[in-house]
Amino acid sequence: MSRKDGMNYAPKGQSRHVVKDGEFIFAAIALDHGHIYGMCQGLIEAGATLQKVFDPDPEKMKAFQNKFPSVQLASSEEEILEDQSIQFVAAAAIPNKRSVLGNRVMRSGKDYFTDKTPFTTLEQLEETKKVCVETNQKYMVYYSERLHVESAVYAGQLVQEGAIGQVIQVTGFGPHRLNAPSRPDWFFEKEQYGGILCDIGSHQIEQFLFYTGNKDATVVHSKVANYTSADYPELEDYGDATLVGENGATHYFRVDWHTPDGLGVWGDGRLFLTGTKGTIEIRKYIDVAKDSAGDHVYLVNDDGEQHFSVQGKVGCPFFGELILDCINRTEHAMTQEHAFKAAELCLLAQKQANEIKSTVQS
Repeated sequence: MSRKDGMNYAPKGQSRHVVKDGEFIFAAIALDHGHIYGMCQGLIEAGATLQKVFDPDPEKMKAFQNKFPSVQLASSEEEILEDQSIQFVAAAAIPNKRSVLGNRVMRSGKDYFTDKTPFTTLEQLEETKKVCVETNQKYMVYYSERLHVESAVYAGQLVQEGAIGQVIQVTGFGPHRLNAPSRPDWFFEKEQYGGILCDIGSHQIEQFLFYTGNKDATVVHSKVANYTSADYPELEDYGDATLVGENGATHYFRVDWHTPDGLGVWGDGRLFLTGTKGTIEIRKYIDVAKDSAGDHVYLVNDDGEQHFSVQGKVGCPFFGELILDCINRTEHAMTQEHAFKAAELCLLAQKQANEIKSTVQS
C-alpha cells in the first residue's frame, strides 16, 4: 500500500491504563477553571486513582464530586498536602495563584500538574524554577490544545514519522467564545489572568516549540487589543505574536475572544504546519459547515492529499506518560525545560506587546 491509501499513517496510540488501581494516587486542589475536569479525566483514563479534592467553595466541591463520585471531600488544602499516600496534585487555580500553590505542593513532596497558563509573571517562573531544583519535584502544565486533542496528537506522530520533512513554519489560530456572563470576576482582571498572550497564547507557543523541535525562540513582535469589550477595560480580547526558533523555524499565532454565537463549538481552533516536504492542517474542534465533529487532519505531501478523521482513534498518551514519569522520575511526557520555556516565551510576548488603541465599535 502507498501512503495515498492511508495505511502508513494509520492513527495509533489509544488511551490505556499504565498502572494498576491504587498504584498512582492523586488529588485535586483549586477548582477555579473548568479545565480541572479534563485534567483529572485524562489521568483517570490512564489508570490514576483520584482520592481527594479541596476547594474553599463547597459548591465547587459538590459539583466536582457529582462528576467523580468516588472522590473524598477534604476539609483543607493541608489535609491533602500532609497525606503521604497522595503522590500528585492537579490544580486549576486562578492564574496568578498557580505558581505559589505549585510551590507549596512541591515542598510537600508531591508532583504538581497545573492548568495553563502556569505563571503570570517572570518572577513567579524564576521562583518556581528554584523550588523544582530544591525539591526535585515536577511542575507540569496542561497545555491542552496539543496534549488533549487527538488531531494534534496525530499531527505530532506524522511529523515524527517525517511525513512533511522538517517543520519550518507554524501558524496557529486560537479563537474562543467570550460568553462573559458565565465568567468569574478574575477572568476580567489582568493582574489575575495575566493577559491574553500569557493565557491562551501559551497553547500556541508550546505547540510551536513541540512541532519544530525547538528548545528556545525569540519573540519578534506581539500586540494586544480590547476591540469590543468596553464593559471590561482590563480584558484583552485580541492578541497575536511572531516568533523565530533557534533553528530558524518561524511562528505566527492569533488568539481572540471573538467567536460568533453561530459557530457550533466554542472556537474554530486550527493549526497549520509547513514542512520542507509537505503541509499539515489541523482542524481541532469542528470542520466548519461540513462536519460538526472535530479532530480532522489534512496532509499534503509528494504522495498526494489525505484527510484523516481521528476522533476516538488516537487517544492522548500524555497522561499515561506523565504518570510513568512521576513514578520513574523520567521525562517522556514533557521535559521540565519545555514546560518552563513555553511559559517564559508567552510571558515575554505579553510583556513586550504593543497595545493597540482601537476605535472599532462593537
